Amino acid sequence: MAITAADIRREVKEKNVTFLRLMFTDILGIMKNVEIPATDEQLEKILSNKAMFDGSSIEGFVRINESDMYLYPDLNTWTVFPWGDENGAVAGLICDIYTSEGEPFPGDPRGNLKKALRHMEKIGYKSFNLGPEPEFFLFKMDNLGNPTTEVNDKGGYFDLAPTDLADNTRREIVNVLTKMGFEVEASHHEVAVGQHEIDFKYADVLTACDKIQLFKLVVKTIARKHGLYATFMAKPKYGIAGSGMHCNMSLFGKDGNAFFDPKDPRGMQLSQDAYYFLGGLMRHAYSYTAIMNPTVNSYKRLVPGYEAPVYIAWAGRNRSPLIRVPASRGVSTRLELRSVDPTANPYLALAVLLESGLDGIENKIEAPAPVESNIYIMTAEERKEAGILDLPSTLHNALKALQEDEVVKAALGEHIYVNFLEAKRIEWSSYAAFVSQWEVDNYLDLY
Repeated sequence: MAITAADIRREVKEKNVTFLRLMFTDILGIMKNVEIPATDEQLEKILSNKAMFDGSSIEGFVRINESDMYLYPDLNTWTVFPWGDENGAVAGLICDIYTSEGEPFPGDPRGNLKKALRHMEKIGYKSFNLGPEPEFFLFKMDNLGNPTTEVNDKGGYFDLAPTDLADNTRREIVNVLTKMGFEVEASHHEVAVGQHEIDFKYADVLTACDKIQLFKLVVKTIARKHGLYATFMAKPKYGIAGSGMHCNMSLFGKDGNAFFDPKDPRGMQLSQDAYYFLGGLMRHAYSYTAIMNPTVNSYKRLVPGYEAPVYIAWAGRNRSPLIRVPASRGVSTRLELRSVDPTANPYLALAVLLESGLDGIENKIEAPAPVESNIYIMTAEERKEAGILDLPSTLHNALKALQEDEVVKAALGEHIYVNFLEAKRIEWSSYAAFVSQWEVDNYLDLY
């Protein structure tokens, strides 16, 4: 049921809300916020879309001479955070960004995802659903409160550690998420030491992306309460698995899940739409990697030997390819993209994935044959014969591929594409010029 302005006014009074966070996401996927006292006057300003901020100070937004931006809150994202102090509760609203002329700002990642959804609706679908699986690490902090890379557990996949501080932290994170309206489906230790995963139920893609951003805020907040630091960095430690954010996607039409067909002649119970959508995901995979894996560090995760996908292929139950089709069918029929990591801006990533899949449907792009054998043990020659390409090995290569794909660029829009590319070129240039400890260790004495 939709939340109204009257509902918000009532909860502000009933729950003693004293501050309101107006939240939005920049092009790099970082959540920003403006905190405003919850007085009657300020609340009315917020609810009438008159709250302003300086957009020139935000990465990839606007120049200083066009800096006035408006925050239009989505009332359905109203959240009273289950923490506070003697000064009262804090609540939040996720906002869309508008220009001073009252037009949607083309550099707003959330607004850009809405544009992709309008395209989806135009060609006859009702909903694009997402079930994300974000992973994160919990590290100790030093005496000054700065994060280290020292883990506080020795657990592995699904391990039970009842005396583990991280286990208690994860349990409180789940409790807080539940109070905020998340339907948590699973919580467990992941493969690497110090690594964890909390899965929440799928939702329409806009709601799910909002929840990803709120999820990161909750995880970091509760971790600090327990004296730990949570990071969604893709590969924070050498020699162990990195963190991914598998994306489970499905399209729904007037008759239900458009990806399900029990009469599929290929025996996988997938519809022709699903195969075409899959074909689009496969066609554009090399080019959209820069969006799914947007940091220099992301490519330290995408290497063989640590379960992360490295090769562009798809399969049913086989977990070594880029895309797989989980076993559930009916309403739960979905495609799972396994390359995405949690540093990705979820709004940009899902806009690109949706447009890539829709390109497959509109242009009837056939998916290649599935690969059910373990790709990790195939030789380079065997992969070549099977038509299996590698994902980009560096951010530099991924950015070059991004520039060649008109579908992916259009999914981002001109403003976001140009500013994302510029920011990431600067990031790569800085990294390429940096002399690392590995280089000193390996070359200083030798040469």
